[in-house]
Amino acid sequence: MFGLFKKKTEIEKLQENYKSMMEKAHKLSHSNRTEADRLMAEAEEIAKKIDEIKKKLG
Repeated sequence: MFGLFKKKTEIEKLQENYKSMMEKAHKLSHSNRTEADRLMAEAEEIAKKIDEIKKKLG
């Protein structure tokens, strides 16, 4: 309950976005491989941003 109004950090937002894109890419991989590959590439860019932020923090 105390975390109800807690704002998400930038890393948490990026991780949610990454997870969402990977799920969409997996679903699309069965019907539209090109779009799935594009989403996976975007997800990888998000993963790189997450790593950069973690390196800066410590």
